Amino acid sequence: MADRLQHHAHRDPTVGVIPVPHGPETGAEHDHYPRGSPEHERAVLGYLTHPDDCYDDNGTYWADLPFAKRIAFVNRVQNDEAKRELKEIGTMMKADPLSPLSWYFRNAVLPGAGLGLEGYVLFSIGNLEPLFRAAWPQCWGKNATECRADWIAAVTYLEVIGIMVGQMVVGVIGDWVGRRWGLIQDAAIMFVGLLMITASWGLTLEGWVICYAWSLFFYGFGVGGEYPITATSSMENAVGAGKLSTRDDRLHRGRKVTMAFLMQGWGQLVNQAMLIILLLVFHHGDGNPPYGVTTVQWIWRVSFAIPAVGTLWLVYYRAYKMPHASRQLAEAKKKSNVTGYDVDSLRLACTHFGGRLLATAGTWFCNDVFFYGNKLFQAQFIAVISNNPNSVMTGWIWNLYNVIVSLVGYYLASILIDHKLYGRKMMQQVGFLMCFIMFIIPAFNYDYYTSPAGIKSFQAMYFLSSFFNQFGPNSVTFLIAGEVFPTPIRASAHGFSACIGKAGALLASVLYNYIDTQTKFYVVPWFGLAGMLLTWLFLPDTTGLDLKEQERRWAYIRSGRGDEYHGIAIHPTHLSLWERLRGVGKNYDPAADYKQKVEDMREEWTGKERLRREREAGGEPAGLEDLDAEEWNNEVHEYFKKTTDHGLWANEKSQTISSGSGSASGSGSNEALPSSSASVPKWDEKSGSNGTSQ
Repeated sequence: MADRLQHHAHRDPTVGVIPVPHGPETGAEHDHYPRGSPEHERAVLGYLTHPDDCYDDNGTYWADLPFAKRIAFVNRVQNDEAKRELKEIGTMMKADPLSPLSWYFRNAVLPGAGLGLEGYVLFSIGNLEPLFRAAWPQCWGKNATECRADWIAAVTYLEVIGIMVGQMVVGVIGDWVGRRWGLIQDAAIMFVGLLMITASWGLTLEGWVICYAWSLFFYGFGVGGEYPITATSSMENAVGAGKLSTRDDRLHRGRKVTMAFLMQGWGQLVNQAMLIILLLVFHHGDGNPPYGVTTVQWIWRVSFAIPAVGTLWLVYYRAYKMPHASRQLAEAKKKSNVTGYDVDSLRLACTHFGGRLLATAGTWFCNDVFFYGNKLFQAQFIAVISNNPNSVMTGWIWNLYNVIVSLVGYYLASILIDHKLYGRKMMQQVGFLMCFIMFIIPAFNYDYYTSPAGIKSFQAMYFLSSFFNQFGPNSVTFLIAGEVFPTPIRASAHGFSACIGKAGALLASVLYNYIDTQTKFYVVPWFGLAGMLLTWLFLPDTTGLDLKEQERRWAYIRSGRGDEYHGIAIHPTHLSLWERLRGVGKNYDPAADYKQKVEDMREEWTGKERLRREREAGGEPAGLEDLDAEEWNNEVHEYFKKTTDHGLWANEKSQTISSGSGSASGSGSNEALPSSSASVPKWDEKSGSNGTSQ
């Protein structure tokens, strides 16, 4: 064998780039091995089977490295990627100083525009309540005479219930009809809902409250749908071509989704600033009471009319500028021979991923109790430190500070959420723990921390709880509720988890009406502890694991061969403690997985090559954007062409290795997975041939 090797001259590799044969620029040419030999196979396919951001030079997965080497490897990859991105930013700025802003607009603002508008409107509803109480005490006050208390409470209840219904229904629609339809539908419903809210009226004050409450319910339906649809479309790159770039997916998927989600924080910031400006404009430059009824009418109606314009534009953008939003879902259904809702996938996901569903739904529930509990701090310290605690402006200004602190948490989460040494699971556990501490400390020394002597510490805990809520469970729950589940039911799982989460918000809004403030501080902290324990026991850590590999494992599960999968998706690092205790990771075997991965790639190549030839024979365009797998270079195509049985891909007649038929419901369908390598010509050491006529 050695005498047949052809060696090329080597040169120094580019700094920070790990040499990988036949991959992107390596700085070193590879040795030529005889075609079809194991060495030749590894040389050609190495950059696909062992990408340099996950495997070291010896082909060892980063999570299998000894602790010290693991830290060094991860930090090197992260640093190299940071340098590359900074270099790209510099290049962009040289060509156009504003180009980084346009990149951010395309990749963060547009995907998260719906959540930004949602954050604006929902935050506005809470901010306007003290203004309503000041203008209409006979309706919104504690001793109201014209409006029943249950209808005032129903404003919040119907809003939350509308969101819950939207999360469940649109989650199913997103998996059934498609992501694109869900995106357009949500924007349209939110636009109509905003018109209803802005124009809400009544012959009496209570009649107006009833109209206002039901308008919020309708708007809430659209808002609820934004959660599963925005999360899944951002994850699946709906704004672009709808194709996964696996390297980018591994290194930046969390950041991509979190940057869309943090637009919710920007919506809150813009809303609070807008309300302050409107109050000053319509109240003669003064933010202090009393507030006239006409002034309040102008403030709240204008504040809701402004986002209606942005929402109308969002309807247009999603309808005409996001044609590929459902592409990955369509490809997953095509592989499974499913045209409607994939009922089989839902059943299998509940069987195999029940613990994950408990983790995503349960932790979101705990987080929303905290999210609404954060307001408990504000009223207490404002009453102590403010010279005018009855002024609406005072509360709004403190809200503004809190939103800014929250935004810092959002952005820090987006930076560290993809770091393999910290990542999703650790971030969520630390966030829950810190929120627990921030609430439990004042709970058992309430009188001191609400007195002038301890109010500064109380105030600090308020801001810290906001920071760690965003730099923790609020950002992570939104991401993981979609990414730990397979594509066919991703939106449904996310919608269900979000719905259970909003049940926590509903619980908080109901419960807080019946207990005093100190009792609330006794109750709330334990949800943080429960969230941390649920995360530790049931949540897998998918940091650094690309969606394509998770879909590969899902293909084995769906074809009834889950035990035959040996890849990194069942590495102990990427499994929950519950899954490890159940023995899910016992089949992890890197050597066996390599062989499987090559055959899975061969099967994928065979199907695409056969389809290409069928299209060419029929006079149709080959559709290269569909047939060419991303990152597959010419040598990969040539390798499979020369080492695959010619009859498998040259004939137009369809041949599949695994059998099964599909239906509209997905019943009985199976993916085509390689059952053996019998079709692969073997390398003959004596003759130096792979047994394929060339």
